[in-house]
Amino acid sequence: MATDLLLAIVHHLLFFGLIAILAAETVLVRPGLGGATLQRLGRLDAVYGGLAGLILIVGFCRVFFGLKGWEFYIYNWVFWAKIIAFLTAGALSAMPTARIARWNRALREDPAHVVSDSEIGVVATRLRTEGAVFLLIPIFAAAMARGYGV
Repeated sequence: MATDLLLAIVHHLLFFGLIAILAAETVLVRPGLGGATLQRLGRLDAVYGGLAGLILIVGFCRVFFGLKGWEFYIYNWVFWAKIIAFLTAGALSAMPTARIARWNRALREDPAHVVSDSEIGVVATRLRTEGAVFLLIPIFAAAMARGYGV
């Protein structure tokens, strides 16, 4: 029982951390992005990727080592909807991650590099879309916790 509780706590804290990082990235991606802010954005994006990986690991530990047992999850359509939402958000994050890495390479080559407003707009829209998809995850989690989907 303590393992289940610990896994649930860690899983939720990681998710909240991921959302905080996404919010910070969304705030930082604005016109005039360059210099130290761009470097900070690159570091945040690396942390974001690490947290996403940890969420998957801890989440699947909950499936296999949690109190409900793997059968509850494997046959639950709400669980799969939650996984699809998470993977969709992950797919949406690929383009911003690639752009942020490219922007940081350009910054290393030219310390005066500033990201164009058009690129900022595209990435900012993608980050907001990703955040909207993430809103589905706690909805599905709450439904699952109340026995929906089985």
